[in-house]
Amino acid sequence: MITLRRSDERGYNKIDWLESRHSFSFGDYYDPEHESFGPLRVINEDWIKGGAGFPPHPHRDMEIVTYILGGAIAHKDNTGGGGVIRPGEIQRMSAGSGIVHAEFNASPTETCHLLQIWIMPSKRGIAPGYEQKTIDAASVTNKFGRIAAPEPRESEVRLVQDAEIWTARLDAGVEAIHPLAPGRKAWLHVAKGEVRLGDEVLKAGDAAAITDTAQIAVRSDVESEVLLFDLA
Repeated sequence: MITLRRSDERGYNKIDWLESRHSFSFGDYYDPEHESFGPLRVINEDWIKGGAGFPPHPHRDMEIVTYILGGAIAHKDNTGGGGVIRPGEIQRMSAGSGIVHAEFNASPTETCHLLQIWIMPSKRGIAPGYEQKTIDAASVTNKFGRIAAPEPRESEVRLVQDAEIWTARLDAGVEAIHPLAPGRKAWLHVAKGEVRLGDEVLKAGDAAAITDTAQIAVRSDVESEVLLFDLA
């Protein structure tokens, strides 16, 4: 079964330096129909003006993943974790028992375009941690490649949850297939471009909740980038 979540149906917020779309309830945006999807709690699509960002603020008991679509973001936290995250990289911060971090656009002029993803952990009160990896480009070109998992490989970050994040960067006219094990479900988010999922056309910002399906087949109409969350 496929249930669509169109881009313009998402929550929306805009202030001087930040424009955001919220796939699930977040901050002042509340939608009882879209509070989470299994352990997937947040997908925020943010556009951050040059030189601006989020000052130090706390989090607890959440796996927070940052995926850059354009520009770069600088991260720093009170555990000593930090770095500049760019397209082609993935960052994971485990908030655990408590962490304070700040994120600022790494450029004084260029807009940073990113997805920030929150996944509820399977354990509470774990030690906070930070991890940043370069995605293996060949593994995600014209096919789905895993970039986050409970037992990660070299170019993947660790998630404290029975959840995996996969991505595919597709040339026009390419089909990528992801098998879905019995009892699992998936959330597909189109980051860039336009794809077909069955008879449905999904454009950038659109998403689909997928259940009771053995195989997910995505075909690109144009050059596209998609993220797929494989969830218990």
